Amino acid sequence: MSQGETPDEAKQQGGSVAPFPSRRAPPPAAEPAFVPAAPVVSFDRHELREIFNVYGRRVADGEWRDYALDFLPEKAVFSIYRRASEVPLYRVEKDPALARRQGAYSVVAATGLILKRGPDLARVLQAIDRKPRLVVV
Repeated sequence: MSQGETPDEAKQQGGSVAPFPSRRAPPPAAEPAFVPAAPVVSFDRHELREIFNVYGRRVADGEWRDYALDFLPEKAVFSIYRRASEVPLYRVEKDPALARRQGAYSVVAATGLILKRGPDLARVLQAIDRKPRLVVV
């Protein structure tokens, strides 16, 4: 193929045409628009209602003032505070990995002591919803 000839003209004259590799960079790999997050454990609406019923009563009594929710890959935690600047007074935890053995729900004190554990959240919450009783001696 001489200068000025098109590839078709060169073919007609018996010449061969060799394609040149493209010098353009390959297009970037398309990133997915939605990257799924790691699955987390959370409380459902009914569980939160039970927890907030207990929490609301104790806030109305002036005993508790703040709370925090943590949703982690292995468990969900509802932390209860007397004051926002302190460590949690209690933690209500949901750990589905323990559901078949000891029960998914537990109430943990500030010291780390598990006060109650079981499969029924309402019964587990009784550990922190008890009213002090007057004992006559």
